[in-house]
Formats: sequence, C-alpha cells, structure tokens
Amino acid sequence: MKTIPLPSPNHGPRADGARIELLILHYTGMPTAGDALRRLCDPDAQVSAHYTVDEDGTVYAHVPEERRAWHAGLSRWRGRDDVNSRSLGIEIVNPGHEFGYRPFPAAQMAAVAGLCRDLMGRHGIAPADVLGHSDVAPGRKEDPGELFDWPGLAAAGIGLWPAPTREDDGPCDAAGVAALLGRYGYDAADPRALLAFQRHFHPDRLTGTPDPETVRRLRALLRLTGR
Repeated sequence: MKTIPLPSPNHGPRADGARIELLILHYTGMPTAGDALRRLCDPDAQVSAHYTVDEDGTVYAHVPEERRAWHAGLSRWRGRDDVNSRSLGIEIVNPGHEFGYRPFPAAQMAAVAGLCRDLMGRHGIAPADVLGHSDVAPGRKEDPGELFDWPGLAAAGIGLWPAPTREDDGPCDAAGVAALLGRYGYDAADPRALLAFQRHFHPDRLTGTPDPETVRRLRALLRLTGR
C-alpha cells in the first residue's frame, strides 16, 4: 500500500478523555481526486480527514492520527456527539451522487481494506464501529453510498454484514423500528435514519420505510453485537 504524505492544516486536539473508537468512511463527492485533495488541504475549507484513498489505491496521509480531523461534522452515534473526537476519518475518491456516482474500483477497495485493517489493529476499533458518514449524519449525508462494497469489507473482518435467520423475524411498525435503530447506534430521532441504515445494510431497498427484510437485517445486527 503506497502512502504519500499530503499534510492538511485543518485539525485540532481531541476532546479531553476522548478515545479513538470509530472509523468513519466517506466518499469525496467532488468531480476529481485533485479537487478533493486540494479542498482537504485548504485552510479556508475547514475540512479534512486522516487519509484519502484514490481510485488507483494510492493512500494520502493528511492529519496525524492523534489529532482531531474535521470530517464528520454535525454527527451522532450511540447517543454521543462530537464524532470527530472519537474517530478516524477516511475519504475515498468518488464523484458521489452529485457528480456521477459510480462503483468503487477493486484496487481502491483493496487499499481501503488494508488501511482499515491497519487502523483497526493499532487502535482496537471493533468491526461494528466501522461506519459510513451517512450512518452518523443520516439527515445530511449519503456517503459512501449504496454502491460501496460493505459486504466485501465485512468478509475481511471490516464492518459487519447481517445474515438474518428466522429468529430475526418480528413486527416492523415505524415506532418499533426506530427503537431498534436507536439500540444499534443511530440517531433514531432523525427521520432519515432508516434510509441511512438501508443505504449501508440493505442497498437494494432505499425507501426509508420499514419492510420485513430491513427489519430482519437490523435484528440480525443487534443479535451479532449483543446490543
């Protein structure tokens, strides 16, 4: 895995007592890799990430891991705000939904997997705590989106992928699903939380409304994590 230092000035101290426990994956959502890299290193942009992975698998290092990068913005997971203070952020080059969203190349995904494994191993990040930007900010973000290979990463021990069984059957009314989403970690008060869950774990059904298979997958993840 080739890593190129490309320092960003956009970072600060982590909150007192904050421990790195989450790994947040993004897409860059800009027309080109160059556009994204320039923005991540522009002091006027006030955004950054710890790493960026280009489509050819090149990894750019922007912010020291001990520092708080500015990648998650207004976000929330498992009832806590300031996701930036307790996470590492990886930007993955892709134009995104605004500029021609497309599948992520194999070389890029291989580099993402290698980088994630390294970060998880060194910081003790659990597979369940590898998340998408849309998971922690469902009302604002869609990335890395429904074309991202979450199942492939999960097969490599990075993130989770649900395998429902009959024991995961149950009612799927809106109030019950919101409670389950909150148990898993989503901000259940956000009306787009279910859509964010589907974008990550059931990308064939991006409706934002409950259905039996979505509920089965959600229950399977709760069973896997014991939440």
